[in-house]
Amino acid sequence: MPNPPSDAYAAPIRTIADVERVERTPWQERIPAQDTYSMLRAACQRWPHRVALRLLLAGAADAPVRSVCYDELLQGVHRTANALHACGVRRDVAVAILLPNIVEGHFALWGAEAAGVASPINPLLDPGYIARICAETGAQVLVALGPAPGSDIWDKAVDVTEQAASVHTLLQVDLAAALGHRAGGAAQEPRGRLPRRAGVRVLDFHAALAAADSTELACGRRPEGKDPCAYFHTGGTTGYPKIAVHRHLNESFLAWVLQAFDDRAQVMLAGLPLFHVNGALITGLWAFCTGSEVVMLTPGGYRTPGVLDHFWGIARRFDATTFSAVPTILAALAAKPLPEGGIPSLRHVLCGAAPLPRQVAIDFERAAGVHIHEGYGLTEGTCVSTVNPPCGERQPGSVGIRLPYQELQLFALGADAKPGGSAQPGEAGVIAIRGPNVFAGYLRERDNRDIWIADGWFNTGDLGRIGADGRLTLCGRAKDLIIRGGHNIDPSMIEDALNAHPSVALAAAVGQPDRNVGELPVAYVAVKPGVALSGDALREEVRGAIPERAAVPVRIEVLPSLPLTAIGKVSKPHLRLLAVDHVLREALFDSGLGHVRARARLCPEQGTVVDLTGPAEARSAAIALAGLYPVTPHWQETNP
Repeated sequence: MPNPPSDAYAAPIRTIADVERVERTPWQERIPAQDTYSMLRAACQRWPHRVALRLLLAGAADAPVRSVCYDELLQGVHRTANALHACGVRRDVAVAILLPNIVEGHFALWGAEAAGVASPINPLLDPGYIARICAETGAQVLVALGPAPGSDIWDKAVDVTEQAASVHTLLQVDLAAALGHRAGGAAQEPRGRLPRRAGVRVLDFHAALAAADSTELACGRRPEGKDPCAYFHTGGTTGYPKIAVHRHLNESFLAWVLQAFDDRAQVMLAGLPLFHVNGALITGLWAFCTGSEVVMLTPGGYRTPGVLDHFWGIARRFDATTFSAVPTILAALAAKPLPEGGIPSLRHVLCGAAPLPRQVAIDFERAAGVHIHEGYGLTEGTCVSTVNPPCGERQPGSVGIRLPYQELQLFALGADAKPGGSAQPGEAGVIAIRGPNVFAGYLRERDNRDIWIADGWFNTGDLGRIGADGRLTLCGRAKDLIIRGGHNIDPSMIEDALNAHPSVALAAAVGQPDRNVGELPVAYVAVKPGVALSGDALREEVRGAIPERAAVPVRIEVLPSLPLTAIGKVSKPHLRLLAVDHVLREALFDSGLGHVRARARLCPEQGTVVDLTGPAEARSAAIALAGLYPVTPHWQETNP
């Protein structure tokens, strides 16, 4: 396989003019392979003795590591694919993967894509959600971490097999073997609780691999670009996750085209989970296609105690050149002192998944001495749609220029809050993408309603502006807009003002239900360590920094920490629940129903549900009051 861009592109992309220059040749004439197996095999054959993966075994700079070279990586992928094939996995059969960040996670992911369809799943989800995903995908094999201290993954996996009738084989990954403490592939009896459902067999993952061929795909399959290769679930916070179908072309194209921006071998620190597209495809397939070394920051990634405290020491030890992180991680790292002499090997830092607050960027770059290159992407676009070129100039506040061969267009948001015609130059609009990296749709057909604007344009639901230089600036999520009496308020203008305050560590703004104007802006903040600051005082201090009077929060609440998703993004759905709780508590009290308790929660089928608890005589009045808000009330009487 050639090593673009030095062979195929002549020079790395730095500007939109470079993108347009590359596009003069159709991508079909450039791409060396249209399936992930061929891309990975070519890389492993090119650099067989180079280190591909290192797994840091604990959150300390001097912790031991388990290392795997590219030749061993390819052998592991072959063995896994062949073991899965022996379990009945074929072209369209899904393999559910419930693993932390370990070497076996890469074996399972790329082996499943070679044999069938990989379905990596967030282990933090409830067993019912995981079972729902397995049922939706028709997963027949589940690869899961066995019993391990501090982990409930195995118990969840067993629960899933009881609920998902399609699963007939459970492959148990031994943590001791994953950490390099178990010799060879000697068979071991499965440990822990076993499924009670008839017809489910439990096998030792390592023994299954040891018995499989390591030299080639025994099934003889060669995936095609149109074949599905992965099911990545999205969301799962406000309802059952949607399942995005990745095809081999989507992922292989992305790994190939990113080399047009930077094809240098890197030492990448990987702290994001493998069930997320960034962890799988940036610190995964793209890294491998450039012959890079990926240092996995313990099985728990950034969540492991000690990793953030010792992060800079870890970066210094491995001569890290780059890493990907979300803004909350960068904010935490900005407060950590660098070792003497800094990190001279560090070239740049990649940031995505959520808007980067300006003050977080300033604090981090001042502390680390390197630039943050923001990008923008989503699961439906395989992972990346725009990027500030690592070898070119970055523009703070912008998420960069589009990928070659992936089109980007803004559509005007109509009065019905739906995208209509093209946005005028310089105006904000709904971001739409189209190209080889854009998926063909979700697995459930009902999830595909209204996701296409026209002619293959995928509606991202994000708002943005495109400058004359082709750079995209995000303006928030269409669904996150706070609509106050028909006036659209971008929460980022509130968040920017709060994040710029010297005492604020992190801030997020959401809409709070209001009976008169629909929604009112409220904000939640976490302050820096050792700071004592009230929400009222903060509100007065930032009032003048918020450009729209209507956007000034009616209330700011200081929390010990903001709720985060599994990859470290602020979970706004959970903040909206806090806002609903607050409004209903006040409304109940003002109506003489202060003895009724209200607690909001998210329900996949009904949206926001409020559980009301109180004496029988308050039932009708409490339900009627809650019905004035966009929630579904559920009543439960207290015991007399």
